[in-house]
Formats: sequence, structure tokens, C-alpha cells
Amino acid sequence: MPKLLVTNGRVIDPSQNMDRVTNLLVVDGRIAAYDVPSDGSAEEMDATGWIVAPGLIDIHVHLREPGFEDAETIATGTAAAVNGGFTSVACMPNTDPPIDSQGTVELIRQMAAAKGHCNVFVVACVSQNREGKQLAEIGQLVEAGAVGFSDDGSPVHDAELMRRAFEYCKMFDKPVMNHAEVRELSQKGVMHEGLVSLVLGLTAMPAAAEDVMISRDISLAEATGGRLHVMHVSTVNGVEALRRAKLRGVRVTAEVTPHHFTLTDDCLRTFDSNYKMNPPLRGQEHVDTIIAGLKDGTIDCIACDHAPHPKEKKMQELDQAPFGIVGLETSLGLVVTRLIAPGHLDWPTALAKMTINPARILNLNKGTLQIGADADITVIDPDVRWQVDPAKLRSKSSNTPFAGWELQGRAEVVVVGGVVKLRRNALSH
Repeated sequence: MPKLLVTNGRVIDPSQNMDRVTNLLVVDGRIAAYDVPSDGSAEEMDATGWIVAPGLIDIHVHLREPGFEDAETIATGTAAAVNGGFTSVACMPNTDPPIDSQGTVELIRQMAAAKGHCNVFVVACVSQNREGKQLAEIGQLVEAGAVGFSDDGSPVHDAELMRRAFEYCKMFDKPVMNHAEVRELSQKGVMHEGLVSLVLGLTAMPAAAEDVMISRDISLAEATGGRLHVMHVSTVNGVEALRRAKLRGVRVTAEVTPHHFTLTDDCLRTFDSNYKMNPPLRGQEHVDTIIAGLKDGTIDCIACDHAPHPKEKKMQELDQAPFGIVGLETSLGLVVTRLIAPGHLDWPTALAKMTINPARILNLNKGTLQIGADADITVIDPDVRWQVDPAKLRSKSSNTPFAGWELQGRAEVVVVGGVVKLRRNALSH
């Protein structure tokens, strides 16, 4: 494999507390050295004015295959990931069939490797067939390569099943990743319960539906010593419960999506189903609390919950349209535009939440530019401004609420295992 020398970039690697301008050498697919002078022996890439970061990681992505290839495939989803700057993603198990067997885990890993876009890690089901009745074969799934366990798309509603999931996953040091929702409280809701839902006359989903489940899961994790990862936190009380749990030493981590720190329930006044998601967009006080949780470290990572749906399904009436939006290709731009540019987070803190922190949650040997590590690299232009055009997305679906938005910051070069997978403007830079 040829050598690659990335020159004059601002290397930001939170795993090493590194933030300096230097040259970075890649040899045989691994990080080989820093401060290497140019001698003509390697392919050179000028990163002057750009940020050189560990490859971005998203631990909450729906690739839809097998079963829902009309919305996304492993090929299109991983192409979208690379276009958004991601070198690794973890795919959710709400496929058809669900990822609850060794064979399905191995199938997805093989298909992802054959497509060759980015690294794909598999999150398997907590329960058999995602029915919430019987625990999946946790040990066998770990043996097949599962990095975490979730029934995402559905919450694990049975507390005893959840308790046993914590106990089994603890033996393998794997997190249980739960969609925090008490369905009895949120059933048939289409948006956040508040003034806007009252004015619009839409069936609502109260914040309490999330709060109650987060509190239950924290209690079970504390009782068992298991590892809890709370997915897409969106409420004031949820963030505060996480903050208190961490102070007590509970083994809990959490993620937030870009749309939950960017948008509010006021967007639903348009009745546009691209604003319909679960958990729903909430009021400004929830957005403010989420940003505070990102700033103080209560929320560990940013994950986009990439949830593609075909246009014909999203174009249905609001109560019939499915929840979810695509997010891989807008995530980085929203982080820069809404968190870094306003001064909520600095670059090292934001990148930690998109690199080493998600890697640690799933015990991935990724998210670092340490010498000897896999050469997964994202080179970012922090200043470029670009417009979100759904027609130009690499995802098979285009259900985004950010169409037409101008965002700041974009991945210009993406390297996976030492191989350049995206080179947007590098040759003319």
C-alpha cells in the first residue's frame, strides 16, 4: 500500500490531547509518524487551513438492509457516511429479519466489507425478533461480532428482561442501548406535548414518556452494575437524571442527535413530516438543556440516528408518515454551525464526541490517530459554507428537514484504513 503524507494540517486528536499543526504520515494503512518532512516518497495531500481529525464515528445508524432496501442499502448508507465524513458506523438491528442471530450479524459484516466504503459495526437485538419477550442469545451474538445490544425502534418495555440483559451484557462488557420511551404514555403521538401540539390539535408525546424510561434504566444499571447507553436524549429531566447518575458512579453514557440540539417543536406548524421524529422535537428549554449537557460532559457523544424512508412514505399525512430523518451527511455541518461557531463547544470537545467517545462506548479500536492505529482520518474544512441539497445526498432517501440550509464545515477528504474514499477538493487546495 502506498504511503500518504498529509501536510500542514491542524491535527486535532482528543484521544491524545493533541492540537497542533504538523505533517501526518500513513504507511500500510496505519498511522506511522508525525513531523515527517516531505521527501517525495509518499503521495502528498496539502491540508493547510484544514483540520485533520480521527475518522468520525456514528454509533446510531439505520442501514435498513436486509428487508427495507427501498429506503437504504448497506452500499448507499455507507456511501452517505463517507460523504458526511464518517469512517465508522454502528448499524441498528430493526431490519427484516432483525439482527438476532449469528448468521445475520455475519451477513451484514460480510456485505459491508464487500462494499468497501467504511467500517460497519453491528448492534444486535436485546430480545429475540425484537419482540421484548425472550432474551436474544447474547453470547453467540458477541462471538459473531456484535458490539452492543438494542431493540431500537422499540423500547425494551419489560423491566425483568432489561435487568437480565444488563447482567448478561456485563459479562462481555457490552452496553445495552435503549430507546427511552414508555409507549403507554406516548402511544399514537406525532409530536412533543406542549403549547404547539395544543394549538395544532395534534396527538402528543409527553416528555415524561422518555423521562420515566431513562430513570428506570438507570436504576436497573445501578442495581446490576451493567452498562447503559441512553439513545437520542431529548428532555430536560432526562439530561438531569443522567447528570445525577454519573455523579453516583452509574455506568451510563448518552448520545444526542443534531436535530435535537437544532430544531424545536415549533417546526411542526408547517405540518411537514420531515420534522416528525421519535423522540419528537421538543421546546426550546429542552434544546438549551441538551446543549448544556454537551458542554459539561453529561452527554458523551453525538449520533445522528440516520433513519431513511422513501419519499412516498414520508409524503403521507402526519399521523401516517413514519418517524425519522436522514442525518449522516448533515451531522458534521450542524455540529460546526450550531455548536462550534456559536462558541458552545470548541473543536477538540466536539470532535471527542464524534471520535474517541463513541469508540469507547462500543469498545472499538478506533477514534484515534495514535501511532500504530488504523489510518481512519477525516480532513475537515472548518470554514467552507455549503447548501444542503437533497438531490445531491448519497443516501438512497432524502427525508431531511434541512433542505436549503446553509451550513458551515464539511469533510473534504476521508481516509479509511489508509485508502482515500473521499477527495472533494483536495487536488485544487
